[in-house]
Amino acid sequence: MSSFDELAGYAAEIAPVIDVVHVGVHAASGRRCQELVARSGLDAGLLIDLRYVLPARPLTREGLAAVYRYDPVDEAWIAAQIARGILIEDPVRDGAAPSTPGAPGASGMSGALGAYGAREVLRATDRALAFIAELYGIHAAVTAELWAAHAGRLPVLTRLTGRLLTAAAHSGGPAFAQVAPPHEPPGTPDGVLLFNRLAALRLHRADAHAAAWSGAGLTAGQIVAMPPGPARDAIEAETNRRAAAPYETLSARERETLLDGLRTLL
Repeated sequence: MSSFDELAGYAAEIAPVIDVVHVGVHAASGRRCQELVARSGLDAGLLIDLRYVLPARPLTREGLAAVYRYDPVDEAWIAAQIARGILIEDPVRDGAAPSTPGAPGASGMSGALGAYGAREVLRATDRALAFIAELYGIHAAVTAELWAAHAGRLPVLTRLTGRLLTAAAHSGGPAFAQVAPPHEPPGTPDGVLLFNRLAALRLHRADAHAAAWSGAGLTAGQIVAMPPGPARDAIEAETNRRAAAPYETLSARERETLLDGLRTLL
């Protein structure tokens, strides 16, 4: 087996482990997140999904379309987020710096989602950013509890996933470009760093999958509806080939350390 095949196989093997570790933190955070949502009065699905993005950079329509490619959002959805006090729209003019997160922005919507010619971006409001700050605290507590028995592994796993994110910048698509690098304020504990870095890596793979099925002439709806079989297998193989690129930055021993370490967190 060539090193190319080994990396594709590794990408296939580690992907479901990353998924389970990531989803496990969300599940363990459920009750505390529900309490936070109730206190805030916000419809917070977007804030939970993109908690590690909104404090770091604005959202573009292209980025949103890629992140939610299987459940598309439109201008009405964006308008609702603005009306609920979650997002503000910020026109970016040539030669002018956009306003800081949470600062007042211009209102008004134009163009279809994905048409970014107007150079308008979407930023979190101060209220939304305060929600995310509390959410980071919840995830810090939950990961500390959930992974207490494996705390000694977390610095190594955090370091390895950080290197993967850096390497993934060369092969990621529009969803990964929107979400990486994650928001990592000073003092963020390793559990939260790992949780959010895994979230970003999942979107690197999502971009690889989209490139595979679009390269086969399919739409998002068609790939979702496609049954198991040779055609599906070919797309999954191409997904693994594309998703494998960042793992080349790690040695074989480091890849083993990462996979074994994540498995202990299941």
